[in-house]
Amino acid sequence: MRRARPHAWLIHLLASAAFTFGSDMFLRNGLAQTQTANEPQPEIKVPPGRRQLFLDDAGIARQQRLRSVFHPPEKRGAVLRSPDPAKTVQTRTAPVWHEARQRWLLYVITIDENLWESADGLNWQPAEKPNQRIDMAVIDPRDPDPARRFKAPLLNSGFAVSADGVHWSKLDLPVISSSDEGNFTFNPDDGLFIHTVKRGGPHGRSVALATSRDFSEWNDLGLVFHADDRDHELGKQHIAARLADVTLEPMRYNHPEAYKVDVYNMGVFWYEGVYLGTPAMFHSTGKVPNYPNTDGFHLVELTLSRDLKSWQRLGDRQAFIGPSRIGSGAYDLTQIISPSAPVVRDDELWFYYTGLKYRSTFDYEGTYPNGRTILVPGRDRDIGAVCLAVLRRDGFVSLEAGDDAGVLTTRRFQ
Repeated sequence: MRRARPHAWLIHLLASAAFTFGSDMFLRNGLAQTQTANEPQPEIKVPPGRRQLFLDDAGIARQQRLRSVFHPPEKRGAVLRSPDPAKTVQTRTAPVWHEARQRWLLYVITIDENLWESADGLNWQPAEKPNQRIDMAVIDPRDPDPARRFKAPLLNSGFAVSADGVHWSKLDLPVISSSDEGNFTFNPDDGLFIHTVKRGGPHGRSVALATSRDFSEWNDLGLVFHADDRDHELGKQHIAARLADVTLEPMRYNHPEAYKVDVYNMGVFWYEGVYLGTPAMFHSTGKVPNYPNTDGFHLVELTLSRDLKSWQRLGDRQAFIGPSRIGSGAYDLTQIISPSAPVVRDDELWFYYTGLKYRSTFDYEGTYPNGRTILVPGRDRDIGAVCLAVLRRDGFVSLEAGDDAGVLTTRRFQ
């Protein structure tokens, strides 16, 4: 059998053309640069059928006169609202497809109806209530034991498995500790379960990550992602811009001494040979009186890793999902909690995420924790929903030429 020869691709981008690969790793701040490999580099082995996105420089040998453009997904609004407006509905997981039922299943939190189902991913109805609280779950089609088809982490409580997604059995496994937040995905190509949790770090709230291949033995990698000094510099700019924008939901508290950026939650998913992360960067704007927390807002960004330990920021730290405008009818005015993994629907990626209209919803009377909360008068009580944003498949970043043709030369692919 004749061995296939490796190929390097030379791609010319004409003026005003766009080529969707992308990364901000070569053309920062939108400025055209040239990058050239200094020495021969080994071939890149790509499994048949895998798309090469060039989200970082791993596949690039040389490029000229190109500008990177970061593309946020298009918002489609709320797809799942709370049946009780006094309780916000949120999610920390992605819908899973139940082949036997021909339905999408989605686990949600903070309301009594914990499990919802849909035929199309847009119109959702309550399903049978699980026998215990399940915040996030995946389907594992590879497990030979049908009683372990569904798998779920129980935040700060362990893990559980189920045959149908409703009747769960808790496993006798060590806990992956979390402050109070988590996210959960499954890489079916590699059989890897990925559980992210919130822990304290050098800049406040940070992301720790644990993995498992058999859902029994877990490898806790510890902290893998946190804010840095650059986030705090940009955070001050983001806060100033938001406070000056009358079309965005105002903050109740503005105390510059409390300005800070940390990571509230982060989904991590396997996509075309790399891991992408969606950190929800929380921007603290002011301390809530008599209460141990702050007002603020989230911006969801995009990160990349090849080993789940070292993460690169994409899009020059632009918001992948930012706030909607007042009067738009949207829920994601202030708090935006990270999507887990996108659902691939034909030529689109569907990102399900939590959107909340407000952050500070009450005043605290008395001394914490012995006081009481008083809801802010006159505010809408229907404040949270599961929202949907849609991106063209592979369309995270494009490379665009200016008046002169741009050139992109890849490394050799095998």
